[in-house]
Amino acid sequence: MTSKIKLGIVGYGNLGKGAVKAIKATEDMELMAVFTRRDPETLELDDPSVKAVHIDNASEYQNDIDVMVLCGGSATDLPEQTPHFASMFNTVDSYDTHAKIPEFYQSVNEAAAKHDTTAIISVGWDPGLFSLNRVIAEAILPNGENYSFWGKGLSQGHSDAVRRVEGVKSGVQYTIPSEDAIKKVRSGANPELTKSDKHRRVCYIVAEDGADKATIEETIKTMPNYFADYETEVNFISEDELARDHSKAPHGGFVIRGGKTGERNDQLYEFSLTLDSNPEFTASVLVAYARAAHLMNQEKQFGAKTVYDVAPGYISPRSAEELRRDYL
Repeated sequence: MTSKIKLGIVGYGNLGKGAVKAIKATEDMELMAVFTRRDPETLELDDPSVKAVHIDNASEYQNDIDVMVLCGGSATDLPEQTPHFASMFNTVDSYDTHAKIPEFYQSVNEAAAKHDTTAIISVGWDPGLFSLNRVIAEAILPNGENYSFWGKGLSQGHSDAVRRVEGVKSGVQYTIPSEDAIKKVRSGANPELTKSDKHRRVCYIVAEDGADKATIEETIKTMPNYFADYETEVNFISEDELARDHSKAPHGGFVIRGGKTGERNDQLYEFSLTLDSNPEFTASVLVAYARAAHLMNQEKQFGAKTVYDVAPGYISPRSAEELRRDYL
């Protein structure tokens, strides 16, 4: 029997917890350790065979782990952690600051190429699966337009932004796609759409006692880079309502390309996701691509990679023969 791929997880927030579940769902992988900046003894891991280890001791596990699944945040964790861990391990991460991906790639590639590791960056559904589908759709339908819609879903970054507003005790933000805009795109009209045409934002806020709700609402609605360019709705609710109605992290969206072939034939390419748990789905994508990182490293494909460099066969546990027989 082929030995299992041995994985480690760095970070034990929602994404890290999702990765634990995703690994348990596979037959060809096993989780060796979870690495944390917290006191390892405070981590509640269901499986007694899995070690909780302080992140500073990760280098001691280079011979025990095939791929490290990095589950930190894109703002401050991954820009430092991915190059650091890629100098010791094969890695996979979900870095999602789109505008900074080129420079992130360069820093990770330098570390991975120097140490003969394979580091697959920006894995998830956007960037990740949506990125793949945008490229495939454009290649197939060069005469057309790409459209990406997100939601209905709870945005982690925007929710964090509203919680930082003075007077806000807690809160969440949902991105809502415009049904009218989606309908226009699906009609083949290839409309020109602004950000506000495609999405609106809905916030549910728990205010601090005595806070000025009008000021909170104005601050949110005028916040640059997050809400100023969108139709934004702010609702004030109780802590009980927030816990009862907004504790899940649903998300999803669509990649749609409307294009033409020949002289007058309209063609529509669409890829969509509807997710009950954004972090659990993202973690599942990470774990599938961890398989690819291991296989590509065995083939000496060193350096940083993206989903564009990974053939679909690498993320499947099935053999090439099985894939040809059962799925082609």
